[in-house]
Amino acid sequence: MNSIIKESLERSFSYEEYRNLLTNLLKVGKTTGNDQSDAMIHYAELNEARLHRLDKTMQVTDEVQLKLEQLTKEYLWLVISEGWCGDAAQILPIINKMALVSDTIELRIILRDDNEEVMNMFLTNGTKSIPKLIIIDKESGEVIGDFGPRPQGAKQLILDYKAAHGVVDETAKIELQKWYLHDKGISTQNEIMELM
Repeated sequence: MNSIIKESLERSFSYEEYRNLLTNLLKVGKTTGNDQSDAMIHYAELNEARLHRLDKTMQVTDEVQLKLEQLTKEYLWLVISEGWCGDAAQILPIINKMALVSDTIELRIILRDDNEEVMNMFLTNGTKSIPKLIIIDKESGEVIGDFGPRPQGAKQLILDYKAAHGVVDETAKIELQKWYLHDKGISTQNEIMELM
């Protein structure tokens, strides 16, 4: 396994630890990451509510569950995230549910701003876009693939909006959240399974 990734695992969290970290930071008016502005804390508060709802309601599809249960190799799923990230709040609960289905998947989460070297290995069009799921074969340590920051349909929605309006504003963010609500995590599940 790449030494930078290996080192980042020492600073990683289980899903439960990550969720507790976000909750505890919000109790003292903070969020994860270097930017502690009111806007970022506001986004983190919105995401806390989303995570809470999605942890309860998100379901793995029967088809994906069957594929996950049939995995024979062991995998490490390493996710780069931050508490203020709206896409992470939509995607992490489904990644967690998928990992829970399979005995062969270990899920670990690292913070983007605390793991810049790992983030720089998995840029999206030159940007530090998150969340980013890195799929690693545990036996060989080889990176099999990565997913993120969004499923294809959500990426297209933002590209189309930016082309039409020149910016990604609050309206675009609301449209994106509606897209996630309608999709119910199905696109994320299917795209991740294609990588597996």
